[in-house]
Amino acid sequence: MSKVLIVGAGGVGGVVTHKCAQVPEVFSEIVLASRTLEKCEKIKSQLPRPIETARVDADNVPEMVALIRKVKPDLVLNVALPYQDLAIMDACLETGVNYLDTANYEPPDEARFCYKWQWDYQDRFRDRGIMALLGCGFDPGVTNIFIAHAVKNRFDEIHYVDIMDCNAGEHGHPFATNFNPEINIREVTARGKYYESGQWIETDPLSVHQSFDFPEIGPREMYLMYHEEMESLVKHIPSIRKIRFWMTFGQEYLTHLRVLQNVGMTRIDPVKFQGCEIVPLQFLKALLPEPSSLGENYKGKTNIGCMIEGIKDGKPAKYYVYNVCDHAEAYREVKAQAISYTTGVPAMIGAMMMLTGRWKGTGVFNVEQFDPDPFMEKLTQHGLPWTEKFLV
Repeated sequence: MSKVLIVGAGGVGGVVTHKCAQVPEVFSEIVLASRTLEKCEKIKSQLPRPIETARVDADNVPEMVALIRKVKPDLVLNVALPYQDLAIMDACLETGVNYLDTANYEPPDEARFCYKWQWDYQDRFRDRGIMALLGCGFDPGVTNIFIAHAVKNRFDEIHYVDIMDCNAGEHGHPFATNFNPEINIREVTARGKYYESGQWIETDPLSVHQSFDFPEIGPREMYLMYHEEMESLVKHIPSIRKIRFWMTFGQEYLTHLRVLQNVGMTRIDPVKFQGCEIVPLQFLKALLPEPSSLGENYKGKTNIGCMIEGIKDGKPAKYYVYNVCDHAEAYREVKAQAISYTTGVPAMIGAMMMLTGRWKGTGVFNVEQFDPDPFMEKLTQHGLPWTEKFLV
């Protein structure tokens, strides 16, 4: 019986709240907070059980501290923007409350994905006697756990990993992003990067691509990108010799993105407009569909998984583990599309692991540092069944 404070009422926040509400034996009390109280109230109205709502500016540490002290939660579950991670962690430090998020910190003025800022909290969280669990969405999150599960149960040693994220859904808009447009476009337009033989190798944005035949979807073109889970995985699983991250994009999306880049709409530095300073990407975000609004008409499926190669019983082994999620089924259950669903369900399960004591510690952790088996079991029970194929 625990109380959780969920910060963020976007698409993922809605899924997390719905899924926590489905497990009253763990989440006996739920408080949902956001800068926009109306979003919290809308989610509250969809639920079969009562929750509390609150308004908070997650960038404002004193405001977050005051809310935490008022609510007295056992865990703060952060599904706000990555820019706000450090402020919320500071509030948890001041109040002595455990912390969980789904994506690593990004500075607002630089498209840079790096765990260092949050890993630097290790000593402070340990000395405070509290725990921070980082990156407990799907990728990062479940992909890390898939790999940890393979290390523990399927291989003696893993050497090569390809993390592959395919969204084959159709939402009916000429151009839209499946999660926060500002975060999504910053991520996609950044330089690619992968790890091989002890070093990081950079590539031009979306310049490396190949086709893959995704189960239940079919062949799709996927593009090499940098993603934060690679950074933590090479740190915690030192046998990895090469790891890459791939994401699929349709040609219509890429064409729109190229035009927006060419005219400067993806810039994150301020420009002068009619006597005011605006950030073009933030202005673009205001024009694009709200990701949480896409679910109702979304059709098709996602496939996110890990292709892993290594050694088992002295012989080469190759293995593919993945989840397929249906956009329409996700909407029927929790009023959200599959991208939000695949991020929100693991966040709820990670919170469950912490609140029930299955995962515990003091300091700052990534999910692959804990026993993957109970998490893998809960994935199937709570809507994200996984499939594994032994290829060699």
